[in-house]
Amino acid sequence: MAQLGFYYDMTICTGCKVCQIACKDTNDLEVGTLFRKVYNFEGGEYPNPWAYNLSIACNHCAEPKCTENCPTSALYKREKDGIVMHNREKCIGCRLCLWSCPYGAPQYIEKLGKAGKCTLCADLLDKGEEPACIAACQMRALQFGEIEELRKKYGNTADIKPLPDSGITHPALTITAKKAAMK
Repeated sequence: MAQLGFYYDMTICTGCKVCQIACKDTNDLEVGTLFRKVYNFEGGEYPNPWAYNLSIACNHCAEPKCTENCPTSALYKREKDGIVMHNREKCIGCRLCLWSCPYGAPQYIEKLGKAGKCTLCADLLDKGEEPACIAACQMRALQFGEIEELRKKYGNTADIKPLPDSGITHPALTITAKKAAMK
């Protein structure tokens, strides 16, 4: 299995949130529900202020806690590419996946009474298209592909502030980080 994952370059991300909007639109999500979130961090003081953005979605982890704790197997890893998928028909809305994921990826969809999450736009991938967030990024700060290839090209950084230790779930994520974001 070739594990698919994300590459994010925070050094060129402007925090415009176009990736977040594209994801929201593609998944027809209501106000308050986001499968991809863009956070802004700032701090320091004169003469050394710092700021950075973080765009994050499901990291399609090698050891996803959401799938381990889902009582109905509604969350599972797709065999051919390692994408953590969600079967809405099996979901009972218990929210264990929300509480289990250290990245906050699964979201509770109130009107459905069920969870939902980023599936790396598996439906688009299956048609030979890019995930919506990748296609929408004007700065090309987001990329996707086989995670080992992305790591060879961009390095293996997944431990930045404020993300949890990557050893917990082994996320399919690599980041070009700003100095202020390094742990």
